[in-house]
Amino acid sequence: MATSSVLSSLASSGLGTGAGIDVANTVAQLIAAIRAPEQVWTTQQSMAKVQAQSLTQLNTEVASLSNAIDSLKDVAGAVTARAVTTSNPSLVSASASNATPVGSHTVVINSLATSSSYYSDPVATSATTLVNGTFTIKVGSGQAATITVDGTNNTLDKLAAAITNQNLGVSASVITDANGARLAIVSNTSGAAGDLTITNEAGGLTFNKGVTGTNASLTVDGVPISSASNTVSGVVPGLALNLAGAAPNTQVQVTITPDTSKTKQTITDFVTAYNTIVQDLSSQFTYNTTTNSAGPLAGDSVARMVQEEMLNAATYSMTGTNGFNSLSSLGVTMNNDGTLSINDATLTDALNSHFADVQNFFQSKDGTGFATNLAAQLDPLTDSTQGAFFVDLQGINATQKSLQDQIDSFEVYVASQQVMLTNQYNQVNVMLQQLPLIQKQTESQLSGLVSLNSNK
Repeated sequence: MATSSVLSSLASSGLGTGAGIDVANTVAQLIAAIRAPEQVWTTQQSMAKVQAQSLTQLNTEVASLSNAIDSLKDVAGAVTARAVTTSNPSLVSASASNATPVGSHTVVINSLATSSSYYSDPVATSATTLVNGTFTIKVGSGQAATITVDGTNNTLDKLAAAITNQNLGVSASVITDANGARLAIVSNTSGAAGDLTITNEAGGLTFNKGVTGTNASLTVDGVPISSASNTVSGVVPGLALNLAGAAPNTQVQVTITPDTSKTKQTITDFVTAYNTIVQDLSSQFTYNTTTNSAGPLAGDSVARMVQEEMLNAATYSMTGTNGFNSLSSLGVTMNNDGTLSINDATLTDALNSHFADVQNFFQSKDGTGFATNLAAQLDPLTDSTQGAFFVDLQGINATQKSLQDQIDSFEVYVASQQVMLTNQYNQVNVMLQQLPLIQKQTESQLSGLVSLNSNK
């Protein structure tokens, strides 16, 4: 068909006029016809590229859902998190681990733990030259360290830095007021175990005890507690009490409850990730009436598998949870388009009034909980080396490479055909341009023959 078109073009171009032909245009028409199979491969390659991009996006979305499920499944995660409140935060604040038993405790703080300190008699300024000498510093029952004042450290500024840098378990600094400058030495360990002893041995510095290191004294549920630190841990498993003030006659209630806000947020994150996948799948599967074509993943087995897992998740049900056996029982229901919605009032009531049942739904002790079940279904999909997405993408990438190899090989053939056709039509063009001259020569020869015959 392309050759006929070319010949028709030649016929209408005025053969015999010496004008020749447009070789480049003629060859281009022929090459375009030769390239017809390549257009099919290019279209297939473009479709494979779109499929790979769509599948990669879906893989990312499923991975996000898997992370949300892992948060619901994690026995040390949001579903088992604890919230702690105190009746008097100015005296006691607290934090709890996931292992802390739910309950309430009465705390009375008799006294806070103190850090032992000493200070020297004042000198004029922090740069005043000190008399050489020695003194010792002892932390608790530890070994006494001798400090020597000499030409390398004989000002309060230099001496404070030298003491701190020796890592003796104390911090030294200079305090200045209207009376002059003094060296202050504070134990890095609070409580009785960190009580300091500083002995003046020789020299011009005289030290005075500022604070004696003592333990905090408190009661927890009436039990006497002594703590070297104002952060008291271990009295109740996983509970840390941060003592901020002493009030011997004031009871502070410390209450540990399930952290329902964290659980609700984790459920919300799951629903968001779930809906993202459902909406993406809907767009991938929808038939386009304008282009009369299905979505890029309409025939993809992995995408269909994900869709099935989403439906199974939304309709999952179990027993032994006092009626809280499905997402819908928690207030998470399916819409007509397959997405999920949260009834906040229903979910809040379930978390506040039946938290143990909600926790059991997600993390059943027998391993059949919702989160455990869905995680087991999603993990094989998203495995980075053997998962269904990985295998599917490998297949699509192999198809793309195969198509590209075909295109590359065909392009070599096309290039050779272009060279051959260009040479052939260049020769034709030369012949066409020479036709007027050949015609004149022929006419002249014929005229000579006619004259010769007439003379006979």
